[in-house]
Amino acid sequence: MNLNVAPTALIADDEPLLRDSLERALAQVWPELRVVARARNGREAVELFEQLQPQIVFLDVHMPGLSGVEAARQLARRAQLVFVTAYEQYAVQAFEQGALDYLVKPVEPARLQDTVQRLQERLARHSGNTLGGAALEAAMEAALAQLDQRLRMVPAAAPPPSQPAYLQWLRASVGSTLKLIPVDQVIFMRSDEKYTLVVWQEGEALIRTPIRELIEQLDPQTFAQVHRSVVVNLHAISHVTRGPNETADLHLRGRPEILPVSRSYLHLFRQM
Repeated sequence: MNLNVAPTALIADDEPLLRDSLERALAQVWPELRVVARARNGREAVELFEQLQPQIVFLDVHMPGLSGVEAARQLARRAQLVFVTAYEQYAVQAFEQGALDYLVKPVEPARLQDTVQRLQERLARHSGNTLGGAALEAAMEAALAQLDQRLRMVPAAAPPPSQPAYLQWLRASVGSTLKLIPVDQVIFMRSDEKYTLVVWQEGEALIRTPIRELIEQLDPQTFAQVHRSVVVNLHAISHVTRGPNETADLHLRGRPEILPVSRSYLHLFRQM
């Protein structure tokens, strides 16, 4: 491999915001890397790879049409592969054998830095785009087979209805930046006709998801709807003051906002 030539990569993800977010994160930790193509699904990823022959391919596991695993089987041994997934259970042990790598969404900077270091070491060891080595090829096949098996087992392993998987992250666009907001840091949310204002420990942002959809995905032990347009983190409440006509006001810890409690939700605070 010519070390003076900038390494190239392809990013395949059916969610444009996450695709752009990964590209920005890569630019920060690996400025020399050139992202030469962006694909919306596995089939497009394979087609763009054949045209451009990038050295590294970042593949979302779940994509419409051709999945990330199916695309990887067509690209194996010709590029360094990194799977990107929102599900930790896909991070199979065989990945650690050195043929493949994985990133869990939202991508953490420290984990991305580790992945980049491993990719740089592999590119330095191998010339061109060919991985080579029987042991490495066997490890790759084992990783793909194990990942494929995990994907097939997902329906059986999914949590039952009585134990729902609650929302962990909110995606919000702030200017040209995609913010990934940890739900447990959210203080409150307030909706108008088109948008929902999300206020969390580090700032605030607008998202398009209405309150009625969000409340169904939030842990009821942590979040409560207190008004048709307001959801609050119960841990952020300082105290409640009663108002006229069976209403109340919520006061927050360390914040000036006062949130209304409508009559329909006042029963939640009768013991406070």
